[in-house]
Amino acid sequence: MATTASTASAASTASLTSVTLEVADVESAQRFYSAFGVATRIGLRASEAPSTGFRGFTLALTVSGPATVDSFLQAAIDAGATVLKPAARSLWGYGGVVQAPDGTVWKVATSAKKDAGPATREIDEIVLLLGVEDVKAAKQFYVGRGLAVARSFGGKYAEFAADEGSPVKLALYKRRGLAKDLGVRADGTGSHRIVLGCTTGPFTDPDGFRWQAAA
Repeated sequence: MATTASTASAASTASLTSVTLEVADVESAQRFYSAFGVATRIGLRASEAPSTGFRGFTLALTVSGPATVDSFLQAAIDAGATVLKPAARSLWGYGGVVQAPDGTVWKVATSAKKDAGPATREIDEIVLLLGVEDVKAAKQFYVGRGLAVARSFGGKYAEFAADEGSPVKLALYKRRGLAKDLGVRADGTGSHRIVLGCTTGPFTDPDGFRWQAAA
């Protein structure tokens, strides 16, 4: 049975400092992400790199309750997003999945089954989930790069400790499992269309995700 690792020491020598999405039209993407409510948490840059199918990652918003989930999802839909999974209740809470016009898949979820108050536009946490072929191997690669593991569930999931200043938390998930959770096919080719900033770097991980030194 998989076991959960305890929270790691804060002595991590590396951390995720930024997430930059590569998009065909920066101005259009900026309008979308401003309407969605995450424009201050991510960067954008122009790219025409070929990419087909699942890009191998998702960005997940954790919020306070179902009404806030609906608020974010509706804002995304109104701004041009496509619904991949309508918001619904599950054993773990409530959430839905949309795809932005630039192709990035976003999940919005809460562990709360009921609202404790009205909808807000507050984000509790953003997690970048990288879909990888081998979670254990990818985890060891990142540990070797200086990231500290916060939680780990065998070969299924791993999460890294984030500095207070980091806008996004990094986690690893089995690629096929992530695709299934998002309601998309797991196959895809070409660029991931995402670049990660780090206090070390630059480097490319075993699954092709590119990192650059923080500005």
